[in-house]
Amino acid sequence: MDHSTRDDVLGRLAEAVGAVTAAHPTRVAIDGPPAAGKTTLADELADVLRQRGREVIRATIDDFVFPRARRYPRGEYSAEGCYFDTHDHDALNRVLLDPLGPGGDRRFQHAVYDRAADTVLSPPVEQAAADAVLVFDGVFLMRPELVDRWDLRVFVSTELDRTVDRAVIRERGVSSRAEVERRWRERYIPSQQWYFAAVRPADQVDIIVHNDEPQHPVWETRGR
Repeated sequence: MDHSTRDDVLGRLAEAVGAVTAAHPTRVAIDGPPAAGKTTLADELADVLRQRGREVIRATIDDFVFPRARRYPRGEYSAEGCYFDTHDHDALNRVLLDPLGPGGDRRFQHAVYDRAADTVLSPPVEQAAADAVLVFDGVFLMRPELVDRWDLRVFVSTELDRTVDRAVIRERGVSSRAEVERRWRERYIPSQQWYFAAVRPADQVDIIVHNDEPQHPVWETRGR
């Protein structure tokens, strides 16, 4: 493992993206627990790649969830429901990952659902360049339904208890500390623990970014 500055890690990630050789857009997964720092890292990586002249498609698993009425058959705080009932992987593969993959026509949609409005979306179909980069962040991205769709796999690792404190700060404008802690400790953390045990995502990825100290992350290269 290699202790680095944040800029160093972003530069190394951009170099890893550039090293991928494919005849289709490079699909980059940035996996990790809620509040681990995935979205921030993905946004920053997208900026670096654009500065280096790459066309970037930025998307997230949060825009590929089922409508609220379908997401909670096991209850709002169910850890099993978090893993099994939340995300529409068929739609994700159909409109984004497969079109950008081998044999795809590169015609894609970046979202199917507006979570805040609880509304299905149908954004315009876009055409990606052959050398575009999809930077995609989200939870459970190494699960069997998705694992073979990625050309570069990154896991953002953070101590799970630390994600609770980050979530409280992030959501203090919309949720009380008690609400956030209950959601994390009953739903999100147990679902991640199950994912770690059943899927072993760290064994599926190319790179782990240990993000307990975001300005001084630790870089780990993994073989798969």
